[in-house]
Amino acid sequence: MIIEAGHFALILAFALAVYQMIVPIYGAQKNDAGLMATANPAAIGQMVFMSFAFGSLIWAYVSSDFSVKNVFLNSHSSKPLIYQISGVWSNHEGSLLLWVWILSMFGAAVAIFSHNLPPKLRARVLSVQGSVAVAFLAFIILTSNPFERLFPAPFEGRGMNPMLQDPALAIHPPLLYAGYVGLSVAFSFAIAALIDGKVDAAWARWVRPWTLAAWMFLTLGIAIGSWWAYYELGWGGWWFWDPVENASFMPWLVATALLHSAIVVEKRNALKTWTILLAILAFSLSLIGTFLVRSGVLTSVHAFASDPTRGVFILIILCIFIGGALTLYAWRATSLKATGIFAPVSREGGLVINNLLLTVSAVAVFIGTLYPLGYEAMTAGKISVGAPFFNFVFGLIILPLLILIPLGPLLSWKRTNALNAARRLWLAMLVALLVAVIVMFIKGSLAPALGISLGVWIIMGSLIEMAQRTKFMSAPFATFLSRLKGMPGAAIGMTIAHIGVGVTVIGIIAISAWKIEKITTLKIGESLDIAGINVTYKSEEPVIGPNYDGQLAKFDVKIDGKLITVLESEKRVFRASRRPTTEVGIYPFWSGDLYVVIGDEAKTGSGRAVRVFFNPLAPLIWLGALIMFIGGLFSLFDRRYRIGIPKGARKPGKADKKSAQPAE
Repeated sequence: MIIEAGHFALILAFALAVYQMIVPIYGAQKNDAGLMATANPAAIGQMVFMSFAFGSLIWAYVSSDFSVKNVFLNSHSSKPLIYQISGVWSNHEGSLLLWVWILSMFGAAVAIFSHNLPPKLRARVLSVQGSVAVAFLAFIILTSNPFERLFPAPFEGRGMNPMLQDPALAIHPPLLYAGYVGLSVAFSFAIAALIDGKVDAAWARWVRPWTLAAWMFLTLGIAIGSWWAYYELGWGGWWFWDPVENASFMPWLVATALLHSAIVVEKRNALKTWTILLAILAFSLSLIGTFLVRSGVLTSVHAFASDPTRGVFILIILCIFIGGALTLYAWRATSLKATGIFAPVSREGGLVINNLLLTVSAVAVFIGTLYPLGYEAMTAGKISVGAPFFNFVFGLIILPLLILIPLGPLLSWKRTNALNAARRLWLAMLVALLVAVIVMFIKGSLAPALGISLGVWIIMGSLIEMAQRTKFMSAPFATFLSRLKGMPGAAIGMTIAHIGVGVTVIGIIAISAWKIEKITTLKIGESLDIAGINVTYKSEEPVIGPNYDGQLAKFDVKIDGKLITVLESEKRVFRASRRPTTEVGIYPFWSGDLYVVIGDEAKTGSGRAVRVFFNPLAPLIWLGALIMFIGGLFSLFDRRYRIGIPKGARKPGKADKKSAQPAE
């Protein structure tokens, strides 16, 4: 009965979404306060029903109810509890249900925290959110029902893809989906602004926290996915420019541009139409990314032919939301007049360059990702666009942006002298050059040395900007503390996030330039040397897991004859599917990761294949992403960007004119 109740709750959520899509926006058009006010309970009710539906599917997985087709195809009674739960979103139907559940939560959050929004804007935003929910709920109910029953019920399930049975993969998809879906709020604000014909500083402050939250989820989701690929797949790398990776990276790039563009709208009342366009593009790329991954199109461009109903539905959804939004933008964007005027050399000008470089880099990734699919669809031939293309093109576009990161916050609004701003960074330049010389002397390679110095330049430049803002070491310590305490959270968050970018750049350059790899066959007792480290194949023993059998290999790790640690790497075969996986052994030194992977036994019986890597400074890649996320948290809790309208942005009535405060 729980499954049927969950299915019924899904249909009720769809009915509420239809109401939420139509009635509040009609009320806004007719200026009917009663109809507009129904948007809030509709959004909250939709979230309640979606939560029950999603909880019902989780219950089916946890209780191993194999009469549910989705559970039978993607679960097994011997799976640990965490993977029984994560199995819910390891498949097409369940992942879509998760997507819409998160969407309903964002819609309810807008309803709960938007009491200070103008009623018409709130009604229109929630109506657009409702329209997105209608499309996806219709897709689930008509083509991707996760509650479909099997009769008679099978005794056991087929199990989940072993590659997905990992803690990082249990949280990676929900984080990514929260990022994808979070951008729907920015999209809804953009469409509402186009309908209303008004974008101002208050609008920018309303939209920025939602965009920031989505950006944070995407940052953490992408980082965890990269970390999972690094330690689980056993290939020794951290980013492959795979279409699935690119599908999440493209909206992240545009969301980053949107965050910076919204600042210009708020501070200078400029870049209005551009900011609206970025909000539309960010969510559009989220839609494209979500369905590139879930439609099967990445396996073959002809995947729609194997399930035409889903394929046509996907195309209709994309055409309605992307095509419809861009059409509305073309019609209404001219009504959004910007009054802020600025010189090319100014903080606004710097943010325009930031936006252009981020957007063009996203376009480059988009072309490289979709060109092979389009080529195959049109010619039936195959072509690949690999890492060399992405590394060269993306690196070429993003390099100027990285150089300009420390300079941007030092530029003044409206007009400035770039040379004076650059002079304030003389210490950062000196330290970066010194680091380049040292690295060049040690490693003997110029390009990586310059890359490392670029990361140092970003970090030092960000720290110096904050030091100058707080008068660190140029005023009494009490003054420094007072100014630091009074700094807006957004300013602190910006500095921290930029430092995270610098840390990630250093990690990327180091592992790309100096990674060492050795592939050989070892017998027990034999060893190899890599980066001054001795690795000895010590022993091998069978292991029995909760739902797999395996072989566990142990390796002694020594430096100058001294035992540092014993690394373990494991080959597993899952009983339900008989599919093998590999568990990697990783030991972090201060200078990088030692990375050991066992392979198959040699056919001659003369040992086992072993791959050993030394990845210099690899952990800095994910540490930098974590620092960026922390920077986002500081910005999110800035009192000026709390969800809701700034006090000073409202027109006070007669009763509260005296108490009205100007916006900060």
